[in-house]
Amino acid sequence: MHDIFNASTWLLDRNIESGRGDHVAIRSQGFSHSYTDTLALVERVATGLRVRGVRPEERVAMVMLDTPEFVATFLGAMRIGAVPVLTNPLLPARDLAVIVADSRARHLVISADRAAVLDDLRASCPELTDVIVSGSDDWAELIVSGEDGAPYATWRDSPGFWLCTSGTTGRPKLAMHTHGDLSDTCTTYADQVLGIGPDDRCFSVGPLFHAYGLGNSLSFPFSVGATTILEPTRPPTPQLIADIVSEEMPTLFFCIPTFYAAMTNAPANVLPDDTFASVRWAVSAAEALPAETFERFRSRFGVTILDGIGSTELLHIFLSNTPDRQKPGTSGVAVPGYQLRIVDLGSGEDCGDDEPGQLLVRGESAAFGYWCRSDQTRATFAGEWVRTGDRYVRDTDGFYTHLGRADDMLRVGGEWVSPVEVESTLIANELVLEAAVVGRANEMGATRPIAFVIPAPGADEDHEAMITALTTWCKERLAGYKRPNHFEIVTELPKTATGKIQRFKLR
Repeated sequence: MHDIFNASTWLLDRNIESGRGDHVAIRSQGFSHSYTDTLALVERVATGLRVRGVRPEERVAMVMLDTPEFVATFLGAMRIGAVPVLTNPLLPARDLAVIVADSRARHLVISADRAAVLDDLRASCPELTDVIVSGSDDWAELIVSGEDGAPYATWRDSPGFWLCTSGTTGRPKLAMHTHGDLSDTCTTYADQVLGIGPDDRCFSVGPLFHAYGLGNSLSFPFSVGATTILEPTRPPTPQLIADIVSEEMPTLFFCIPTFYAAMTNAPANVLPDDTFASVRWAVSAAEALPAETFERFRSRFGVTILDGIGSTELLHIFLSNTPDRQKPGTSGVAVPGYQLRIVDLGSGEDCGDDEPGQLLVRGESAAFGYWCRSDQTRATFAGEWVRTGDRYVRDTDGFYTHLGRADDMLRVGGEWVSPVEVESTLIANELVLEAAVVGRANEMGATRPIAFVIPAPGADEDHEAMITALTTWCKERLAGYKRPNHFEIVTELPKTATGKIQRFKLR
């Protein structure tokens, strides 16, 4: 027989039983919600979903901003054995419809601020029969059905929740996770890298619908009875983050490289140098953190960023710098509980130190596949190992350096070029805020690197002079075949909601 395990009870009921019911679980827009309050709301949502006909292992689509209602819907659905399907609430209706229809969800819970997309969703999702808008009469009806939120007898391997991949290629998939996967990331990264405890206060710029934010803002703090700080406003601004950090004083701060760069370049009247005085560790993921951004942030704010890499398929960070082992410009070392391999793309053989190849990961938090994507499941999940699609190299000290996505690597003059290396070189220049590098064929059909650059605040508006300066900068620091032979000065780069650059759009 299977042992009973329900992620909702593991994250909530344990805190009540251990006497932490009165401790603040959620801070949101000036209001506090204790663990007792949160459990009561989760039980009401669970009961309401049962009354509306939601059955175990049936999907409940969520189009929700970062609010206490998100937490209650996610844990309430899992409490009754249903499967919440998380989506990016800021997507246009046509993109949301593709995901919701693909999941074949009959039930949808949506934030009131996103209710304008409902007509299009209903028209494109014929199987969608029940819609609940948070904050509306529907929501009020949902949560007055009583508190008979008795948990369904799920197992660690029971279907738990689905996450939509970030879609850097433009083709989103639904990664299927189990109830046990949430606790696996808490007992590995949250415990053994961050050393999270009940007195921590977690604030994540990365949103809850994404694997990174789900751990940062929900499973990590709830696993130890800590406090999460939720902010529904999207997209965030440096001023908003400064206000929240100053008011709420988080001890663990989670962000992404591009926003760290933006904050580092924000003027002192927006982000004072003591803004992050309460933070004991900052965390970065989603893309590689340039060493220059790491150094600038630490120099200005006095906080060390622990850069790492995770994925939707592994649920959270599996490779990271740690409080006692750090090397700027790298993704760090394997998180305890995960095993890593770098293999040659052609032969599949393991690579040695300083030999680049594709990164494979093995860990208990791995998804068990993509929903109705058999070919892609077989291509990604190779037995116990997950093919990340990332190119890496490991140095003799055991640190892993990200070279870019396998399909982003450039073959220039017979040599491999890492876009990440070129981008990091450009970002190290004080004229540059952000950069993205892709390949473009010249008139002879040969691939050459081109760079899209966002100028730093205060940079000279003479673009020709800037291009000349960056050309000289790259000549002094990069081999000839790695240097961009063309620069585009832009005001923004196409990104996913979690900050990953969508290079396919630049190409």
